[in-house]
Amino acid sequence: MLLDKVEISCKTGDVIGLYGKNGVGKSTLLKSVFGVLKTDCLTVHIDGKFISRNKIVGSNRIAYLPQEPFLPKSLRVRDLIPMCLTRLEDQEKVFYAPKVSSFDMEKVGNLSAGQFRYLEILLIANLDHDFLLLDEPFSMLEPSMKVIVKDKILEWSATKGIILTDHYYEDVMEISNTGVLLDRGNLAKVDDIEDLKKLGYVRR
Repeated sequence: MLLDKVEISCKTGDVIGLYGKNGVGKSTLLKSVFGVLKTDCLTVHIDGKFISRNKIVGSNRIAYLPQEPFLPKSLRVRDLIPMCLTRLEDQEKVFYAPKVSSFDMEKVGNLSAGQFRYLEILLIANLDHDFLLLDEPFSMLEPSMKVIVKDKILEWSATKGIILTDHYYEDVMEISNTGVLLDRGNLAKVDDIEDLKKLGYVRR
């Protein structure tokens, strides 16, 4: 999907819900901001300074959770965590996160789909980056893990700017403090469920 005249601003404390129907370009937008998808018209500025696409990942300013699984399945969880997070304090945030102790001795490939996704979220979100892009974070999570992740997102927003999108729009709206709807290549401001109804994303 082509993006046209899309401008989005995110600062520390923001939890921005990105809404839109399948195929409108939500994942494309996040990948473009992260710099892994080449676009001709997108520019990224951090703290007012332009950053070129091929330097976004290396800048260590933006962390991105893709829809697709990315963790190596042959490693044990407890061995993988320090490989992803070099600082001990960041490792401990994952080791001591709720439920992790119940599967940290398992190989990543033996985790349930929900545990796998939960681990991905914890590893990405605890990187020492200023901004966090989450693509379908609630996918595959069991209800209790979903509650934990929503609480964690609010906790992380104290030190990060966060943009998230998920088909479970009610969960996104519950924790976001602002929102935008992507439709036909453009963004529209969303403040509440009534805006989503007016814009045709949710049935009246």
